[in-house]
Amino acid sequence: MDNIIMSAKGINGVLELLQDKIRIKRKGFGALVLQGLKGEKEILISQLSAVQLKKAGMLTNGYIQFSFLGGHETKGGLFDATRDENTVMFNTRQQEEFLALKERLDKMLTSNRAGTKTPSSLDELEKLASLRDKGIITEEEFKIKKKQLLGL
Repeated sequence: MDNIIMSAKGINGVLELLQDKIRIKRKGFGALVLQGLKGEKEILISQLSAVQLKKAGMLTNGYIQFSFLGGHETKGGLFDATRDENTVMFNTRQQEEFLALKERLDKMLTSNRAGTKTPSSLDELEKLASLRDKGIITEEEFKIKKKQLLGL
């Protein structure tokens, strides 16, 4: 069983922060209406390229949205975010949990990036392309590894 560091329950799902990934669970009527039967999604923290949080207002809900290499998040604001599988919506009563979770995630991202330098997926792809171009690996091997690195 994974150790959950923090969690926050929103309108259309539950967000769980684990040591190396984020889990979005879709449960309840709100999730069914806004997301359908999408179920659970996990995103590796090492693959995150951006985390956007929009605070809830008097008349609007807030949301937290995750962008990552190979992901297809919406970019149309609040209304598109309601349908985005990489987004969890929340209201003003739920907002503090999401703010705390984002703060913790930001600290994890900062310490990960400041610590040991791990090669990015793009760096890995460049190395693989070079190996392919030199004939060390085949085109098929390159394509398989590329899909793995991009999470496709």
